[in-house]
Amino acid sequence: MAAAQAAKKLGTLPTWDLNDLYPGRDSPALKADIAKADKAAEALAAAAKGKIAKLTGDALAAAIRDYEALQDRIGRMYAYASLSYAADMADPAVGRFYQDMQETLNAVTTKLLFFTLELNKLPDAALDAKLKQSKKLAHYGPWLRDLRLYRPHQLDDELERLLHEKEVAGRSAWNRLFDETMAGLRFKIGSEELTAEQTLHRLSESDPARRKAAAKSLAKVFKQNIRLFALVTNTLVKDKEIEDRWRNYPAPESQRHLSNCVEPEVVDALTGAVTAAYPKLSHRYYALKARWLGRKQLDWWDRNAPLPEEKERAIPWNEARDIVLDAYGRFSPKLADLGKRFFDNAWIDAPARPGKASGAFAHPTVPSAHPYLLLNYLGRTRDVMTLAHELGHGVHQLLAAEQGALMADTPLTLAETASVFGEQLTFRSLLAQAKPKQRKAMLASKVEDMLNTVVRQTAFYKFEQKVHAARRQGELTPDALGEIWLGVQRESLGPVFRFDQDYSTFWCYIPHFVHSPFYVYAYAFGDCLVNALYARYQDAEKGFQDKYFAMLKAGGTKRHKELLAPFGLNAADPAFWSMGLSVIEGFIDELETL
Repeated sequence: MAAAQAAKKLGTLPTWDLNDLYPGRDSPALKADIAKADKAAEALAAAAKGKIAKLTGDALAAAIRDYEALQDRIGRMYAYASLSYAADMADPAVGRFYQDMQETLNAVTTKLLFFTLELNKLPDAALDAKLKQSKKLAHYGPWLRDLRLYRPHQLDDELERLLHEKEVAGRSAWNRLFDETMAGLRFKIGSEELTAEQTLHRLSESDPARRKAAAKSLAKVFKQNIRLFALVTNTLVKDKEIEDRWRNYPAPESQRHLSNCVEPEVVDALTGAVTAAYPKLSHRYYALKARWLGRKQLDWWDRNAPLPEEKERAIPWNEARDIVLDAYGRFSPKLADLGKRFFDNAWIDAPARPGKASGAFAHPTVPSAHPYLLLNYLGRTRDVMTLAHELGHGVHQLLAAEQGALMADTPLTLAETASVFGEQLTFRSLLAQAKPKQRKAMLASKVEDMLNTVVRQTAFYKFEQKVHAARRQGELTPDALGEIWLGVQRESLGPVFRFDQDYSTFWCYIPHFVHSPFYVYAYAFGDCLVNALYARYQDAEKGFQDKYFAMLKAGGTKRHKELLAPFGLNAADPAFWSMGLSVIEGFIDELETL
């Protein structure tokens, strides 16, 4: 009954239609594409394997074009399988389909593995000569540039093939175990049994007793499953350490920096600046919040508690849509028109339901199709901001699609730009319309979101660094993982919080640690970058919108230095990060005066 009443308040929530990819798991179209991809992979291998060094520039460009078309077809099939699985991880038939598709596509891509390996064996002089003689090949210059970053870490062909083939029975299998375990967990509170997403939602409710009950239920179930989560973590971290050692990566996070096309010293400057700012950001804000709540200390389950004067209401889906599109439209009608396509078509899956993946994401699929958004919309203001965030990703992916399957993907550090900028537009639009009494609650909510994005994600990154370092000395017990977790949380959130041993298990539900090691600093990078970028926008810089769209359209063709240069910004400058963090500090200054 409670679920039905909540659904009525939110209105009809959209679910996505994956028919734009394939009409069904057993569809002739999907089976035909599997056969076509396999045949095309064999044809490319027959035409180019062992011959890439001898190809002319134009001939190499033609081979890359064929390879790109294959990547688009394969990506479409993989996207369909992964989105089907994300929508219902509890269905064994869907899980089997997902695993079968991974294995099928792995067999196809194994036949293509030679292509990038041989490209990276070309001497620099030989590749430069081909690029100079062929404009068609020069089109793929950015992709070749980024591909060749991995040359020092490339193994011999047979080892590369072994690692590639074992992926479906190795890391991917452990990822699936984590996903299905999390999706299957149920948390008992009174007479209710809730999913993880629904239970975590209660940590933002106004009633302290309901927050505590949710927190204790989460802790109890996490503790019951902690040995499994510790095994998953230990295995994946050790697996990464072995491969990193063979590939001669200097640090566990090195491969992520390389894939993000960002220098280690830039990330170090970011994390150093955020860590140094803990006392004047998170420590200071949460001490303020404790006073507002009439407390000397806060329990860890009070971190996202609403303020006493904050009256949270369920925001219907249609209203959330209008809020976000209106904010996008104030910046640029073109941005709103692109965002509107997601609502006019069945590109969003919004309801929270058992078996569905937790959290939210935007899946780019492939340039020949369109992105899809997954949400777990529960009607909170934070959910509206999540919609604005993921819609920003979706719009970015639409704009970058023109770069093609090999160059549309943006490094993670810049992939968060449009999403965080979309959040910022939505927040500023709402703040401008807020009455004086609403302003404090809105600013506090925004500060908390920014702390979650900048401080919390930096703490997550430091947790990963400590775990990967400690794992090299031997397997980590659940207690050891819990102590590392509590240590980074105490450091980042400050002395106002009381942490008990129940909270020591909460590292286990963070999917990024499992799926995408060291991904998390991209959120802090994106938030600080957008704060600096938004300052340029507020200064009414001439042609800002045109520069912004050009940045998004670039996809993965340019590095962060090139993309930020038109705005007069440089992420390699330590002052850049201070500029971004000062925005958060300014909001806290204003809250102290209200």
